[in-house]
Amino acid sequence: MTTPGDSSVQAVDAQVSSRHSAGRNRLVGTALIMLSVLAALTCHTTFTTWLPADLASYREYEEAKPCPAHTEMLSSQDCLREIAFTVEGTHKDGKDLRATLLGPAPFARTDVLFGNRGPVLGGLEDGDKVTGTVWRGVVVVVAVGHERQTSADAPRDEPQIAVAVGTFAGLSAALCLMFGAVYLARPRNTGHFTWRAYGKWLLIVMGASCAGVGLVTVWAGLPWPVVPTVCGVIVGGTAWFLYQDLRLGRIGRERE
Repeated sequence: MTTPGDSSVQAVDAQVSSRHSAGRNRLVGTALIMLSVLAALTCHTTFTTWLPADLASYREYEEAKPCPAHTEMLSSQDCLREIAFTVEGTHKDGKDLRATLLGPAPFARTDVLFGNRGPVLGGLEDGDKVTGTVWRGVVVVVAVGHERQTSADAPRDEPQIAVAVGTFAGLSAALCLMFGAVYLARPRNTGHFTWRAYGKWLLIVMGASCAGVGLVTVWAGLPWPVVPTVCGVIVGGTAWFLYQDLRLGRIGRERE
């Protein structure tokens, strides 16, 4: 049997619990707003610095001309210079794929990194003679006879990767801002905006879509604007369907 005194105690406990929950949600909301600012800055830096730099570097590399004959060999030049090297050693195991080349100054000893073993690196042996193409102080191509292999340091026409990172950062900023605003505005009742039932799945979809679309567009050679467009549609659609399912009770709401 519940007495009036018991009811009063339960009411007080409920009020204290509600205040604690509201205080925690305000802290979470503040932290999410700060995270949204950091993510937005990352997105801004990616699209205003990283992406333009990659595009400009690849364009300048494609437009580079061979260095004039009989000119001084400098450590960094905007022209393409072919240099004869001798292989000192190679590493072909795991992810550390590289060849150490010996050549004339200022490239007396140069480590060249590769993304895969073929078609040149896999067949290199110590003492082999190779031709390296140098641009701005970096060996960008190694050739043996008619076989050529681009180094890992060579500029590539793959802006989709940078765009995927920037898109994920931008979507993360929007997600953190949305949840942070709700947690600050309604700390006692965040409604459907809970992490387990809503936020977690949105974050998973954001990461998977940005990574997947980024890799597919690189492989297919699609223009980089495809990445934010497709990812935005996927994440926006997922957010809408999840919210509708939560609103209609088809997904159990779970509190953090």
